[in-house]
Amino acid sequence: MATTSRQLALDSFVPLTVRDSTRRAGTRRATTTATSIASQDIICALSESRGVSSIVGIAFVNLATAEAVLCQICDSQTFVKTITKIGIFEPSEVLFMRTAQETKLRYIIEENLPGPVLTFVDRRCWSDKAGLEYLERLGFPDEAESLQTTLERNYFAACSFAAAMRYIEIELERTFAARSLRIRFEPCEGSMVIDLTTIVSLELIQNRQDVKSKDCLFGLLNATTTPMGARLLRANVLQPSTERVKLTARYNAVEDLSTKQDMFVSVRQALKGFVDADKVLTSIILVPVKRTVQYIEQSVNYVIMLKTYVSAIKKVYLALGPAQSEILTTIRELCHPAGHRAVEELIAKTLNENVAYQNKPLDLRNQRIYCVKTGVSSLLDVARQIYKEANADAAELVAQLGENFDMLLDLKYDNARQYYISLPAGRIEPLPDVFINVYRKKNRIECQTLDLVKLNQKIADAHSEVISLSDQTIQGLLHDVCAEVASLFRISEAIAMLDMLASFAQIATSYGYIRPELTATLTIKAGRHPIRERIHSSAFVPNDACATPQSRFQIITGCNMSGKSTYIRSIALMTVMAQVGSFVPAQYASFPITRQLFARMATSDDVDANVSTFAAEMREMAFILRHIQPCAMVVVDELGRGTSTTDGLAIALALSEALLACNAWVWFATHFHDLARILSERNGVINLHLVADITPYASKMTMLYQIAEGPVPDRRYGLELAKLTDLPPKVLETASRISQSMNRLTERRSSTSRAVTLARKRKLLLGLREELIMAHNGTMDDASLRQYLMKLQRDFILQMARLEQETQSQIYDESGMPEGGIVEEHTCGQSAVGEAQSGKPLDEDRAAITSSGSLLLDSEIESGSESPKLI
Repeated sequence: MATTSRQLALDSFVPLTVRDSTRRAGTRRATTTATSIASQDIICALSESRGVSSIVGIAFVNLATAEAVLCQICDSQTFVKTITKIGIFEPSEVLFMRTAQETKLRYIIEENLPGPVLTFVDRRCWSDKAGLEYLERLGFPDEAESLQTTLERNYFAACSFAAAMRYIEIELERTFAARSLRIRFEPCEGSMVIDLTTIVSLELIQNRQDVKSKDCLFGLLNATTTPMGARLLRANVLQPSTERVKLTARYNAVEDLSTKQDMFVSVRQALKGFVDADKVLTSIILVPVKRTVQYIEQSVNYVIMLKTYVSAIKKVYLALGPAQSEILTTIRELCHPAGHRAVEELIAKTLNENVAYQNKPLDLRNQRIYCVKTGVSSLLDVARQIYKEANADAAELVAQLGENFDMLLDLKYDNARQYYISLPAGRIEPLPDVFINVYRKKNRIECQTLDLVKLNQKIADAHSEVISLSDQTIQGLLHDVCAEVASLFRISEAIAMLDMLASFAQIATSYGYIRPELTATLTIKAGRHPIRERIHSSAFVPNDACATPQSRFQIITGCNMSGKSTYIRSIALMTVMAQVGSFVPAQYASFPITRQLFARMATSDDVDANVSTFAAEMREMAFILRHIQPCAMVVVDELGRGTSTTDGLAIALALSEALLACNAWVWFATHFHDLARILSERNGVINLHLVADITPYASKMTMLYQIAEGPVPDRRYGLELAKLTDLPPKVLETASRISQSMNRLTERRSSTSRAVTLARKRKLLLGLREELIMAHNGTMDDASLRQYLMKLQRDFILQMARLEQETQSQIYDESGMPEGGIVEEHTCGQSAVGEAQSGKPLDEDRAAITSSGSLLLDSEIESGSESPKLI
């Protein structure tokens, strides 16, 4: 009956293909540079809601590190969040309900994630009650109650957890010890969402040209010395935090480590040679349903590795003595000797002090016999004494035979024959009849005697008894250790965090990184591309960046190879670094909290998907527009280059308008100079360019790689660059003549109109409002604030006067009659300058800031648009 029940359970798991069904629990994927660590065996289970709203419950169970991560995602119809989450964890197998074989989610995963095996599980394995039972049985005691409350509110996550655990127990024939599995619920909030295309485009985990290269963001930041730290760093690079408190605490810890050299050196030394604690603890708590000889033989090694891990914790505790930051003091408290003393005492009472890790068969045999201390088990002591005496009798027997027959006899051992006699093959006389089982091997003769065979049997019986009693003692020790495994896992997580922070401190110290600030605006002074500056032998040219709500859409133009792509990539990479908790390569940097990151970089044809360059661009931009939210960051490079110039400009302009309406932070690198001209008067748009120095006779073009305000001044840099080649002079003259004609035509079409002037006034007023609000919320002293306000007022009046003059000239052109009020307004502006210079009380200045900002805001609300109403 039991066999039939088990067979029914096994039949409930149906692999997708015959090829996939050959995979078994022991199979491991190859090590990849994408992870930079050994691949892990991760089982993922999915549970999808029915109806219009797509709610997906996901459970990831890592069999290598004994960790379960649960989440429940309210997703779109394209399941982008689900795909991103699965892509980050890289599971080796994905479980579906058997009834979900034809669902859209299955086909989307199959198309976007070809790596994992798809397995379909019977519906009865997906039970929320079973998930809660697994949680109560396997979860840490002090966390089970809060997790149970969370899972009761997340039905689909609980179902997925139950399916994953049942599959591991029945199909993979493994089970976790009670109260030993790390289970955490990971909400959608709290981390930046980075889609898989952006991860590849920005080279966050892997270099695009060379998969074995470390020239990627993960490779740059990975100065960790423990496997746990490397795994934590990778997880943070793929899912940067959006919690301000957590990031500030990490900055404090990195600063604490980087400013205290002695403590930093001690911490790095303490972390060197640390075993993979997660895998050591997992090997103890993850027990096969049928215990194999290999598992029992390795059990002593597991305990020895655990002993090595526990003994190394004290070094970390001592190294963190001078720590003052919150994270480091918390890690120090977790590593206090009192927290793991019970485990140390258990191991010390059971194992001999000199027992060491072994991997050879004979060494493993002796290790299992002598690893347990004398006095722990009286029966084991007796069996071990019998075993010793039998081995001594075998050695004495061979020595006696050598004396009796005057021969040089050696006692040898192998697993098949156990003890046997070896002697040189040079003797001519036949061997005495006492020797049996004679074999000749080249220059040696191997044989046994009847007494030796009897002793071998006695030794084998004694050895079996010793091994059995020794294994019972070791398994009892492992059972006792499992009761303390929760605290050991917490220490492992603390050491992983310490290793990651020490890695950040190492890089910050070595390359002159600075601590970023978290503000409402993005400001970078002398920022550098973190990867490129490590690759280039020459000094990297730093650049500034500034983005506020009134400059949230930045168009970057410039000639080819001027550094546009590098500039926008560096901003995105520094943003990720800041939200991981690392310092950044700049002289000063402040970042807003970014909740989404999208990158649309220059692509080529996708031959495998039968998609052209233009189609790939449009598909990526459609994805961004469908999922973008406020506070997102978007970097776009070379959009619309895969089609005609007119169509490309039109599409780039339309997509820019859509991105502007989303209130996201956008950096748009383009060769469409008309795009910069058309959008230059829009609120929130500024133009930047990368400077190139062209000699007067076009004999040389030098890229300065410096960002500057405004669109690129010389629109004919392509012609200047062409002059440096071997093109015929007549061709170049014709191209220059056509370019000049087209420029004159464009200038006539783009003459200033009253609508353009009005848009410029709107933009000027909105910029003034933003400057006033920033000054009001700033920390300038009284003298600096007064000076700043006077300068701001002068600049505003001069710019407004220039716009009024443009308006007056337009009216003269249209009717020949001036419009009243211009001179009067200009006079008012001059009187305002005089009042500012006369030195009003500072309290009135601050009140003016507040009232000006409020009046502008009120005018926006009354007008019902994003710009204030002008009268």
